[in-house]
Amino acid sequence: MIKMASMSSTLINILRRIIPSRLLRRYEILIYSAGIGFLAVEYLTISLLLGIIVGTAVAFFNTFYGAVTFLAVSVGMAAVYPYWKINKRISEMEKMLPDAFFYLASSLRAGISFSEALEELTTSKFGPLTEEFRRVVAEIKKGRPTTDALNAFAVRNEKSAVLYRSVKILIEALDRGAPMSDVLVSVANDVREILKIKQERKASTGMQTMFFIMSSGIIGPLILGIVIKVMDSISSSAVSISLPVESIRFLVMMFIVIQAAVSGLGIGIIREGKFSAGLKYSAFLAIMGLLVFKGSALINLSF
Repeated sequence: MIKMASMSSTLINILRRIIPSRLLRRYEILIYSAGIGFLAVEYLTISLLLGIIVGTAVAFFNTFYGAVTFLAVSVGMAAVYPYWKINKRISEMEKMLPDAFFYLASSLRAGISFSEALEELTTSKFGPLTEEFRRVVAEIKKGRPTTDALNAFAVRNEKSAVLYRSVKILIEALDRGAPMSDVLVSVANDVREILKIKQERKASTGMQTMFFIMSSGIIGPLILGIVIKVMDSISSSAVSISLPVESIRFLVMMFIVIQAAVSGLGIGIIREGKFSAGLKYSAFLAIMGLLVFKGSALINLSF
């Protein structure tokens, strides 16, 4: 335990020295938006340590796979997991936003102030959105202006154009003294229309998504695995043909991972219109493709 703590502090110091402070600040915002309660260097250290532990365990069986596992776990924890958590959280908040705004509007029409309506909203069940409004209310109670607290809410969720623009409209309406109940209803209706368009886009691109998943995650790796199996059988048969099967297998695995990454990014563009949304698909397809490729070794071929 003492050695692990010493290793952690050493890694933290090394990361602080080699990573520019500007990049650390940007990464700090990323993990803050994901709701991860660590500093940037602390979370990077945890990711590296987890990669070292899992990679070392796998390296006992195969050194190459141990190195690949270390890289996959470290990158997955440091980059893929925060993006996945942010996207999942944002998706849930976007779905709840119209209902939350309608709730606020009805509270305002009942005759209470905007700050009181926000506080009342914190007792309702709107998932992660309720947690965000609790932060806003807590900051207001500490003396922060309402518009500043809402602006911090918008910055925390700026990766969602829907949340960011909606909250910015509320801030502008508060500054100008506009009738907030009418503004909230109008914004809520607009958000519902945007979410409806997003759902229709996902539904209309279902066939393209399935093509990417089948080709990059199942059919392609399966065919490549069978080809490697055939090559291995030829090399081990009585025929005097020597093929670099292990080298080819390594190259094929790298090709499967690269193809999965590109296909995942393509799915992100098709379904959600942004590359970052495709990271989760890339990771999923890479794991699926490698499992199918490895599973193809169990197929019994007879010549």
